[in-house]
Amino acid sequence: MGKVIPIDKSIIPACDVMLDVFEEIVEETADVEKVGAYKVGVSFLDIGLKIVVDTARKYTNKPIIYDHQKAGTDIHELVPDKFMDAMLKSRIDAVILFPEAGPVTQYEWTIAAQKRDLGVIVGGEMTHPRYLEDDLSEGKNKNYTQIFGDIGIEKNLTGYMRKFAPDDMYELATKMDVTDFVVPGNKPEKIKHYKTLIIDCGCSKPSFFSPGFVAQGGEISGGAKAAGKRFHGIIGRGIYQVDNKRQAAIELTGKL
Repeated sequence: MGKVIPIDKSIIPACDVMLDVFEEIVEETADVEKVGAYKVGVSFLDIGLKIVVDTARKYTNKPIIYDHQKAGTDIHELVPDKFMDAMLKSRIDAVILFPEAGPVTQYEWTIAAQKRDLGVIVGGEMTHPRYLEDDLSEGKNKNYTQIFGDIGIEKNLTGYMRKFAPDDMYELATKMDVTDFVVPGNKPEKIKHYKTLIIDCGCSKPSFFSPGFVAQGGEISGGAKAAGKRFHGIIGRGIYQVDNKRQAAIELTGKL
């Protein structure tokens, strides 16, 4: 399977919205050259993904990427095949996996997608604070040290994921011929680190997909520079919360 998105740089509207707003986003942005795909997720589980894809196909043939927030964490038997069969029947083009449950589940979920010619995009590190061990960052709006203390947690709670777990996730993905990766857009130094790791593991032309912009404080231009030639910025509120979605998309593509 080739790249999920054929062009080297684009933005991807993250459509965590109602169906009518999704249709508006696609209709207004489908002919913007550097809108590379559309990311959909669990907000559409009540109506079904096939309806979502059918709606998009009225305006565009660009890839529809499904992000289960977070797929690839359940058991390695039966579930991956059932999940990917549902993607195939819905005509989803690619799936995002965050294999936080370990290498066995990562392998089986990836194989299940690849056997069905579904695009696979693997993430390792996320954008939010206290994801990795030793991280005591607070984020923008709340003091979690105080919040945890107020409910009786006397120790400093750091991230649950061991520090180098994302490295292992990206390495295994690379060895399984995955070429598309999610990296945290609000952490450009981490993007550089993971890019070097992935290339050293044998993927000479990786593509990077990054959330964490606009509302989460990251700059698209910074993420694009860190990622290099192949970069796709995932934008949610920066598009779906503005009135002129087409103009917002055009302005954002200018920052790639």
